[in-house]
Amino acid sequence: MSGVFTHWPNRITAIRFVGALVLFVLFATWGTGAGPLVVEPGWMTQATFWLFVIIALTDYLDGYLARRTGTVSAFGRIADPFVDKVLVLGTMIFLTVMPWSRPWFPTWIVVIVLAREFLVTGIRSYVESLGMSFAADRLGKLKMVAQCLAIGFALGCYAFPWTVIGIQTEWLSACTHGLVWLTLISSVHSGWNYVVKASAMIAEAKP
Repeated sequence: MSGVFTHWPNRITAIRFVGALVLFVLFATWGTGAGPLVVEPGWMTQATFWLFVIIALTDYLDGYLARRTGTVSAFGRIADPFVDKVLVLGTMIFLTVMPWSRPWFPTWIVVIVLAREFLVTGIRSYVESLGMSFAADRLGKLKMVAQCLAIGFALGCYAFPWTVIGIQTEWLSACTHGLVWLTLISSVHSGWNYVVKASAMIAEAKP
């Protein structure tokens, strides 16, 4: 294997992208209420949950390996956040249309999250076109963690028979609602922070 996929961090990023596509196929198959296999919670829903968890957790792995082995590349800097957005935003879109997940992920919240991502991507492209670095900050990383937790709780809440082991689904549902609101707040807050940061950088760059 040659080119950008010579190093494992980029290979992992590519595998994560393929995994996200498989995840969407699973959602389209059983989750929307219109596919040929509309299933109740069971092994297929649990497999979907674990696939999302694995893809989300390996987001840390490819970046860690790239830094540790000194193989940070332009491809990785572009592809890694791209795959993150495909995974998270694609899953959220499915969660807005699946009957069991709509109460947790109303469309208007997902639209705001999508708008924030488009805005920040545009700002980052412009700032970096001026020759300045515009990497993700702590608020942006917190937003990503909140998104993954909200999605993971929603999938896990539906996929597993929690009442069998004495855990009330109402409690898990309340936690999911809280994490979705945390996702919204962190998305708006980090988006505004990026706007302020970019404005200051652009003002300093002007002659």
